[in-house]
Amino acid sequence: MIASLFPHLKVDKLWDATLETLYMTSLSGIATFVLGIALGLALFLTARGGLFQNKPLYSVISVVVNVFRSIPFIILIVLLIPFTKTLIGTILGANAALPALIVGAAPFYARLVEIGLREVDKGVIEASRSMGARVSTLIFRVLLPESSPALVSGITVTLIALVSYSAMAGVIGAGGLGNLAYLEGFQRNHNDVTLVATVMILIIVFIIQLVGDLITSLLDKR
Repeated sequence: MIASLFPHLKVDKLWDATLETLYMTSLSGIATFVLGIALGLALFLTARGGLFQNKPLYSVISVVVNVFRSIPFIILIVLLIPFTKTLIGTILGANAALPALIVGAAPFYARLVEIGLREVDKGVIEASRSMGARVSTLIFRVLLPESSPALVSGITVTLIALVSYSAMAGVIGAGGLGNLAYLEGFQRNHNDVTLVATVMILIIVFIIQLVGDLITSLLDKR
């Protein structure tokens, strides 16, 4: 039945491509989460009225974040080819896509983190500071826990963007479902392969969104 509907589809290649997409998305997602939290905290703490208000430093971080999140991903991949080749040793394969995925997604998530932190009740922050809470305590016991629903919602959106980015990276040899859809589907005019690869990407996106929404609802105390 499957062979008749999708005559050009090879299940082993589909499985390998799916695993590569999940690999790229998960590793870059973890790195993006860590870097995004760090950058978002830096933006929040150095902004006007922040704990470490510093306009010049905030401006520098803000410009860097805005620049990298504004560059179209396909162009960013090309710009980072020398860096990727130096770091990874090749510009092909799933590992070669990771630097561009992280550099492209971390600034995007950093802005979502900053927005989430700004939603934290200022009364809670002031109460903690008045009780002599250390900076580390304020960050890990107040800011991050209080903004956790927004942070999870933000990383959910970012992970979905990473799935899309990984598909674009696949077109230039990074592997994954995007590579399968382009090489085995589009270039060989095998529409059934393109269709199945697209459906697999949609399934991954739906699962990420479902899990993200579930965790967000569990964390939301409102």
